[in-house]
Amino acid sequence: MTGKQKKGLGLSAKLLVLTIAFVMIAEVLVFVPSVSNFRRNWLMERLSSAEIAAFAAQAVPGGRLPQAVRDELLMSAQVRSVAVKRAGTRRLIVQSDMPETVAGHYDLRDASSARLIFDALAVYVAPKGRFIRVIGRPDMTSAEFVEIVISETPLKSAMIGFGLNILGLSIFISVITAALVYFALNAMLVRPMTRITRDMVRFSKDPENPARVIMPSGRGDEIGTAERELAAMQNQIADMFKHKSRLAALGLAVSKISHDLRNMLASAQLISDRLGTIKDPTVERFAPKLISSLDRAIRLCAETLKYGRAQEAPPARELFALAPLVEEVADALGRAKIHPVRWVVEVPGALEIDADRDQLYRVLTNLCRNAWQALDGAKAQTPGEIRICADRAGAVVAIDVSDTGPGVAEPAKAHLYEAFQGSSHDGGTGLGLAIAVELVRAHGGMIELVEGGEGTTFRITLPDRVVELSAKRRDTKRAS
Repeated sequence: MTGKQKKGLGLSAKLLVLTIAFVMIAEVLVFVPSVSNFRRNWLMERLSSAEIAAFAAQAVPGGRLPQAVRDELLMSAQVRSVAVKRAGTRRLIVQSDMPETVAGHYDLRDASSARLIFDALAVYVAPKGRFIRVIGRPDMTSAEFVEIVISETPLKSAMIGFGLNILGLSIFISVITAALVYFALNAMLVRPMTRITRDMVRFSKDPENPARVIMPSGRGDEIGTAERELAAMQNQIADMFKHKSRLAALGLAVSKISHDLRNMLASAQLISDRLGTIKDPTVERFAPKLISSLDRAIRLCAETLKYGRAQEAPPARELFALAPLVEEVADALGRAKIHPVRWVVEVPGALEIDADRDQLYRVLTNLCRNAWQALDGAKAQTPGEIRICADRAGAVVAIDVSDTGPGVAEPAKAHLYEAFQGSSHDGGTGLGLAIAVELVRAHGGMIELVEGGEGTTFRITLPDRVVELSAKRRDTKRAS
């Protein structure tokens, strides 16, 4: 007994979560260079303000600023000191109370993008109250550089506010994008896949019910292709179940019939044995064949009951002359009836075949009966012809069974060797050819329909048991 299946997130929920996660990752990739650019612009603004303060200080006669004016300039620029380098000379322009230590030194003139990103991220983890020295060259300046010392606290506060704005905007964009992607993919993929899954589960509970086969939506994309292929597969499975059920019912019926038929044939065998004692030329000619046919029918009934599942017994192969067996088949089917058929047997008397005699008799009987039925159904004005030819090529014997009937219809060729589907005439079951194919394959041979020519020709190819047969022939030569 299987354990209860754990229920997790559905496909729709997973899709929504993944969409939000991917959008957030994209926003993070945008956030990092944005923060770096924000920090650089903020510092460049401080450098520009400091340069303006330096111009104001230099404009005072004597270059000495009053304390109040100096503090006002530095406060407006948000710096503690300003130094400018022109013509190769660095000059401290204005300065207020300097901190005891300057924790960081940053040169914005030649800093790479990676360095700017690293410095920007470091601001978020820097200790409070830190002072830094910044060197840069603002736009529209004639100085080589401007150097300032500032507190990093205002920069950190501005960057935190900027980061929170970016975070809020990212969350908003992620939710909107995820919702749009979710609804689009849910309509295009998730709901059709859910329908396919539901129909598959529903069909698995009753695969023989054609009403549970999925109805394709008619879409032209991959989902539509999957629906059509699934519908075709479910129809095949439903047909297969019907076929198997029919075979199972037929197998049970055949077993019951074989049981009763064996008893009837046993009684007929006793009567035929009595007939064999009558001194009449006609009786003496046909009685052995009748007894042989009854023996073969009784053995077949016994094998059917023994194997039960329509499984044929392995062939008991022996080397025997083929011509007498063919004549026996022709006599059993009757050489003249209401619709006479001309029999032509072209089998060399010396031709021997290595096969199970009873099973080969069944094969030839089924093929010849099919040929007879084809000729009988044709209602031709002239008698038809059944021709049986055989020849040996090395270790392989080929037997052709042909008739002059209308031939095999094209629709029947697709399922020619399948029971209940390969019959080419009304009322047929197709079992005869299916049984013949199974028996021949058990011998390692094959049956094929020979295309072209008049009527229908089936070719049986049976190989010898090379090693065993060679040994038997050697023993036969030694005995002779």
